[in-house]
Amino acid sequence: MKRFAILLTVGAAALLGGCGGPDAPEAELEAYMNEWQEGDYNGMYAHFTNETKSAITEEQFVEQYEKIMADIEMNKLKVELPNEEDVKQDNEQTVRLPFRADMETIAGPVSFQKEAVMKLEETEEGDEWLIDWDPSFLLPNYAEGDKVRIQTLEAERGLILDRNGSSLAVNGTAAQIGVNAGAIDEAGKAALAKVLGIKTEFIDEQLGQSWVQDGYFVPLKTVDELNESILQKATAISGATTSSKPVRKYPYGASAAHLTGYTGEINAEELKENKGYEQGDQIGKRGLEQLLEEQLKETDGVQIFIEKEKGEPVVIAKKEPQNGQDVKVTINAEMQKLLFEQYGGTAGTASAVEPKTGDVLALVSSPSFDPNEFALGISGERYTALQDDPKQPLLNRFAAAYSPGSTMKPITASVAMKAKKLNPAEGKTITGLQWQKDSSWGNYRVTRVSESTAPVTLESALVASDNIYFAMAALEAGSDQMKTGLQSFGFGTEYPFAYPLRDSQVSNSGEFESDILLADTGYGQGEVLTTMTHLANAYGAFLNSGSIMNPLLKLDDEPSVWQKELVTDDQSAIIKKGLRGVVEHGTAQAANIEGIAVSGKTGTAEIKAEQGTTGKENGLFVSYDANNPAVVLAFLVEDAAGAGGSKLAVEKAGAFYKKWMVYNK
Repeated sequence: MKRFAILLTVGAAALLGGCGGPDAPEAELEAYMNEWQEGDYNGMYAHFTNETKSAITEEQFVEQYEKIMADIEMNKLKVELPNEEDVKQDNEQTVRLPFRADMETIAGPVSFQKEAVMKLEETEEGDEWLIDWDPSFLLPNYAEGDKVRIQTLEAERGLILDRNGSSLAVNGTAAQIGVNAGAIDEAGKAALAKVLGIKTEFIDEQLGQSWVQDGYFVPLKTVDELNESILQKATAISGATTSSKPVRKYPYGASAAHLTGYTGEINAEELKENKGYEQGDQIGKRGLEQLLEEQLKETDGVQIFIEKEKGEPVVIAKKEPQNGQDVKVTINAEMQKLLFEQYGGTAGTASAVEPKTGDVLALVSSPSFDPNEFALGISGERYTALQDDPKQPLLNRFAAAYSPGSTMKPITASVAMKAKKLNPAEGKTITGLQWQKDSSWGNYRVTRVSESTAPVTLESALVASDNIYFAMAALEAGSDQMKTGLQSFGFGTEYPFAYPLRDSQVSNSGEFESDILLADTGYGQGEVLTTMTHLANAYGAFLNSGSIMNPLLKLDDEPSVWQKELVTDDQSAIIKKGLRGVVEHGTAQAANIEGIAVSGKTGTAEIKAEQGTTGKENGLFVSYDANNPAVVLAFLVEDAAGAGGSKLAVEKAGAFYKKWMVYNK
């Protein structure tokens, strides 16, 4: 029983004296109210008339009203007793004393006025004023035979919608399969356990819970309401039945699973860390569901009503439910789905960014999982299988940072040009397939794919993806200006995106500790790392007059510049011409699609311990449509050595562009 404060406003001393001194009816009523304050229901009962006591025993009174007050969480009781002019004396044996009661409950404030009828009765101690009590002394409109009910008014979690209003996360229903307690025998339990893939011991455990009584529905497993096969098999078993249950649903399933995340029942640790939750509540566990929890969270309402033995129910307190806020994100769900489908289960990640606004249009991670499984309540065995899967479907790859490989080269060129260390039109004479700065490099050399017969310009270096040219450019820029320049592109700084991604880095230490590391960074090897979102965002500088926009996740956020003056329009024009050449007659010809002028840069990032060894290769392709540069797409395929490195990324990105053109017609 919760303790509560009580304020008693009693009339003038003359009022008490006028009605018989210390044994006055006002004093008796005040004593009763004080015992209510203390939760002393036995003491309260002692103030009742004989007629009242004949209608309800002390044990019944104490048990019933202790429970009611506890259930409604009554507290902060304030009672105002009558002033002198309010007292009504019918005769020498009967006085009527009006009072007002105000209290707080689980459903909000309850206030009521009541007239207490006091009767003078003979007792063993002599004549005493006693209360002619009825249930409405404790709650308004409450009469003998009525029942006090508490009803939860369910609110709905906010929706997650894409930029076009398509649903990424919505509220739906699922089917709970369970049993009617006392209605299923051992054979039925065994049959149901087989259908549901559970053990009979689990069924017995659920039936053995303290709250279970015969006839109660005991849930055992939640399944999709469209799973007619399992529902039919289960309900064919005597004693088994179903019930509807609200659940979160994810229409785009695995294609957006790492983006949306999912909800689940709050655990003990989360209860400690989050205020305003109770055991059994749902909470965002991953992705947008977790990130946007504060906005999406709903607050259930509650009402207390009197279920009348005769007549309509009477609501005495009501706290309205508060639905969560709907949130619109910048994601294009159909683009997200189409990009995900290009992977076909292959490991990799893709991001798409609108260069003029910074809107992030897609965040893809493959392989993936079905978030609807988690929302329904995933089994321990299934979760373990996902964890142990060598393809790592639970790993969020779009949040991870990767070596950019040759997709770094346009950025290196921009840094070197701004430092006035690279003339894009001036050719570099480079001979052979390997090169080193001087003998201090020992056996270490930078290798390129093909030899050149003419001086190498920036445009031709981009088309041929000449590692040596960009290694030279980085060295000529120097470690200090290269570091500063990369930081201006966001490397080695905090990436200002609402969704938590790993920050891109210049190197492990943040410095260029050797010329070899500096040279390797120039063509995207070394220790430089970036997310695909940052990489796509950075290419926006070439399409947006040298500015990179702040990456946006919420659709109602205003676009703003993150970094500016990274490259001039003239310099961008040279880079863009080279990127178009990469697709027309360079390393990305598989993306040279009729009806669209795809431009971009391929990259193959080899992850190996040291030069001369082989390692895992990731294939990358950063691209956009030169005719309509509304989207920059960064596409990465993991472990693509067997498929020609970046070739597979180019093919998959090209397939996406073809289908996206059809979709947008």
